[in-house]
Amino acid sequence: MKLITAIVQDQDSNKLSQALIKHQFRATKLASTGGFLKAGNTTFMIGVEDDRVQEALEVIKKNCQSREQVAPPVSPMGGNVDAYVPYPVEVPVGGATVFVLPVEQFHQF
Repeated sequence: MKLITAIVQDQDSNKLSQALIKHQFRATKLASTGGFLKAGNTTFMIGVEDDRVQEALEVIKKNCQSREQVAPPVSPMGGNVDAYVPYPVEVPVGGATVFVLPVEQFHQF
């Protein structure tokens, strides 16, 4: 058994949730916040049998699309002024950051 932890942008959360249900994957959703854009994310924790890991990864990949977003300039206060960018910058967002971890034991009470 594996534990898939997928961090997705809130914009993709509902679409992924519905797709996981459709493919009969159970998931727990947690609200989370990204560090760079300080934007809302959803972290999915999905328990999966070993033989269904690839199927779960395909569902995640299909439903979490990467796109460009304009990030506002970051203030140099308390930081390095040399690294300050005074204008908005386009950065890639979305997609999914996924970790697949082995599960030593699983209990459901």
